[in-house]
Amino acid sequence: MAGFLSKVFDANRRELKSLEKIADKIDALSGTMEQLTDEELRQKTTEFKERYKNGESLDDMLVEAFAVVREGAKRVLNMYPFKVQLMGGAALHDGNIAEMKTGEGKTLTATMPVYLNALSGKGVHVITVNEYLASRDAEEMGQLYEFLGLTVGLNLNSLSKEEKKEAYEADITYGTNNEFGFDYLRDNMVVYKEQMVQRPLHYAVIDEVDSILIDEARTPLIISGQAQKSTQLYIQANAFVRTLKKEEDYTYDEKTKGVLLTEEGMNKAERAFGIDNLFDITHVTLNHHINQALKAHVSMHLDVDYVVQEGEIVIVDQFTGRLMKGRRFSDGLHQAIEAKEGVEIQNESMTMATITFQNYFRMYKKLAGMTGTAKTEEEEFRNIYNMRVIPIPTNKPIVRDDRPDLIYASMEGKFRAVVEDIAERHKAGQPVLVGTVAIETSELISKLLVKKGVRHNVLNAKNHGREAEIIAEAGHQGAVTIATNMAGRGTDIKLGEGVKELGGLAVVGTERHESRRIDNQLRGRSGRQGDPGVTQFYLSMEDELMRRFGSDNMKSMMMRLGMDDSQPIQSKMVTKAVESAQKRVEGNNFDARKQLLQYDDVLRQQREIIYNQRNEVLESEHLREIVEKMIQSTVDRVVSVHTPKAEEEEEWNLQGIIDYVHANLLPEGDVAITDLRGKEPEEMAELMMEKVKMRYNEKEEQMAEDQMREFEKVVLLRAVDSKWIDHIDAMDQLRQGIHLRAYGQIDPLREYQNEGFMMFERMIEAIEEDASKYIMKAEIRNNLERQQVAKGEAVNPKEDGEKVKRKPVKKGPTIGRNEPCPCGSGKKYKHCCGKNA
Repeated sequence: MAGFLSKVFDANRRELKSLEKIADKIDALSGTMEQLTDEELRQKTTEFKERYKNGESLDDMLVEAFAVVREGAKRVLNMYPFKVQLMGGAALHDGNIAEMKTGEGKTLTATMPVYLNALSGKGVHVITVNEYLASRDAEEMGQLYEFLGLTVGLNLNSLSKEEKKEAYEADITYGTNNEFGFDYLRDNMVVYKEQMVQRPLHYAVIDEVDSILIDEARTPLIISGQAQKSTQLYIQANAFVRTLKKEEDYTYDEKTKGVLLTEEGMNKAERAFGIDNLFDITHVTLNHHINQALKAHVSMHLDVDYVVQEGEIVIVDQFTGRLMKGRRFSDGLHQAIEAKEGVEIQNESMTMATITFQNYFRMYKKLAGMTGTAKTEEEEFRNIYNMRVIPIPTNKPIVRDDRPDLIYASMEGKFRAVVEDIAERHKAGQPVLVGTVAIETSELISKLLVKKGVRHNVLNAKNHGREAEIIAEAGHQGAVTIATNMAGRGTDIKLGEGVKELGGLAVVGTERHESRRIDNQLRGRSGRQGDPGVTQFYLSMEDELMRRFGSDNMKSMMMRLGMDDSQPIQSKMVTKAVESAQKRVEGNNFDARKQLLQYDDVLRQQREIIYNQRNEVLESEHLREIVEKMIQSTVDRVVSVHTPKAEEEEEWNLQGIIDYVHANLLPEGDVAITDLRGKEPEEMAELMMEKVKMRYNEKEEQMAEDQMREFEKVVLLRAVDSKWIDHIDAMDQLRQGIHLRAYGQIDPLREYQNEGFMMFERMIEAIEEDASKYIMKAEIRNNLERQQVAKGEAVNPKEDGEKVKRKPVKKGPTIGRNEPCPCGSGKKYKHCCGKNA
């Protein structure tokens, strides 16, 4: 183990040495750059672009380009990147993660690799966790880029398609991870090539990379439309669950948060709903509703997992403490919570397009990121994204005092001590930042401080509108700020006058988070740029993390030793136990993300095939060749189904072939049984394809060239989109139930891969059949218009994979049930395409 660690440290040391050499070379050019006029400095951009076009690589220009940006930053922003920032910039250019402590100037560090990579003209994306930070950085750093002759775009959720396209056309585009991901999905739902907004994904720099690629990686991005389901059952299940008693009717496992009905609970359910057997196949839906209602009542807590706001259930992001407006828990859990809280129950949704952040970001040719805390997740970054974590030294040594955890027997004792500590520091004028894991904790501490008469600000999901303002004041003398988790991330807490003499910013943690990174982020708010500071975590044996990982023995040991709640213990053993619990949770979370990725990889391969096919349709001028291949596949399949090799020729169902062809491809009477008798299956298919081509030629003669080509596009896009949307939703349903196969000793992932592949094959066949039928049978109208099959809305569900309720918009003329079917079959609409409408 020691040998392995020394190898890791040696590799880090070597890496830093080589980055240091690069930084020295950049530094050596500072005098030359100083001599240049503003115009000459700006001219360098044109010169670099020219050199790139002539075959010089970005790596060759790195030293000079970084020196240009450095000098530009001094003139425009009045900031001059330190040597460590030059090193961080070089690490980012290499497609790695620069781990830089809070306050070390990550935003300025990114300007150098962003500028260098933008010289290629292929576009650089700078990705942040929220729109406030994206707008702030685009405005501040945009001055520098524009001074150097580059264009800057800002990609916001509120922009129109035209404005988004303009933002993506810029050399450098700022925006949030959600917006970039959704734009990719929406681009693959457009019906005209011109409606696409994104260019091919080239280079991205992700700020707070751990938050985006780790914390949010269990979260698939989903575009969904509405599915009609009854709300009555949610209300009935909710009313029933309210009558149940813990242990007697159901059991709850704190570690897994699993809720299960006992035998008695099942009997009660059967009596309440007047049924014989709750597990009968006909009661699957009822069973599901009861389970979700149980989960909503027992494991989902108001003001921890969600809040009620303006008559709606709004999810609280457990990583940032922010409200996730417009996002919903999936699988009926959101509706169960709505029933529990007595608000209006909204309909469930159907998935129309989906991608995970992991698979979206892995599509970039080069990916880089920066954060203050990534080392604990290095294995994941390396395995999934092929990025290494390079810890960049701080510009000035860290002098912050990180004190050992104080552990109390009960929560009550812990909070008493926290409030005492805050009050004492406040009295001395030292600013205090209090970190909490949940909204209810921040509100509890706020109440206790009000009783003490300590003035303070609360920064949680309920008021993050004033976030920047509250954080800006948090370092002033006498300020007390209570923040959930990492609210205010990305904004520096600068110390006010006279605060250094008082010991700098004090950070008080009210419990350990399940991820060590988030604790480290909280610590990192204090002691920036060599400032003094102090951090102290308060724990209790009743904290969730301690409870989940067996603190009962320790609690009884404290009681045996006669320790009361006024005496904390500072025990290395307890701190180690906490850290090992955190490592276990991190390991579980990594496994969950890896599993999500394995499942999404099945969809990724399918998504790439379909999206490539769509792009081919959008970009091709002439689709006849593609259509003919589809018809050929369809004909071959029909012939082989009706002429099995195992049967004698006399037993072949030739009439079945004729019926299919007349119904879907050719006019009545075009092919007769006598034409097929005595022929081999290949010859039959050949004969029919000849007839199809003749019929195709006739269609082409009947109409203008551009009209025929547009008709092909309309039919193909409609077939691909409608079948793909159904397939995505079916895959989603399969994914949700596949884990049950494990009970039959079957690997759920392998089953998902196999079934997913078969479903995809069936979907491709359905697309081919649909396209063939409509191309050959539909009557072509003059006013053809491409239409999106359904318009969904973007959802970015959190951990449980929540989906938001959205309504698909279906366009197109309505057809009377007794009118002739527009597909050209000659039947009434209700007997033909209107059967399932």
